[in-house]
Amino acid sequence: MAFSYYIYYRVDPGKADECESVIHQVLEEVKRTTGIAGKLLRKRDEPLLWMEIYENVADDAKFEWELADIADRLNVKQCLVADTTRHVECFEH
Repeated sequence: MAFSYYIYYRVDPGKADECESVIHQVLEEVKRTTGIAGKLLRKRDEPLLWMEIYENVADDAKFEWELADIADRLNVKQCLVADTTRHVECFEH
């Protein structure tokens, strides 16, 4: 069984440029440590609502641990709108 992860969040308007750099670092680090190439999307007509997508994940527990560790180390939360979080959704296929 494989899994797909969809992580969405709202970016602080004053930190959007900085956040784009941080998220690209997250994507690179996730690929380096897990072999999963993610992508970053922005919602049409709402450019500060972002989503990372990671598909075909075989080991969900390991992936979730690595993703959380990378996001913590790169301090992704400092890019988000105050008092919000990254929402992680996982789907089976």
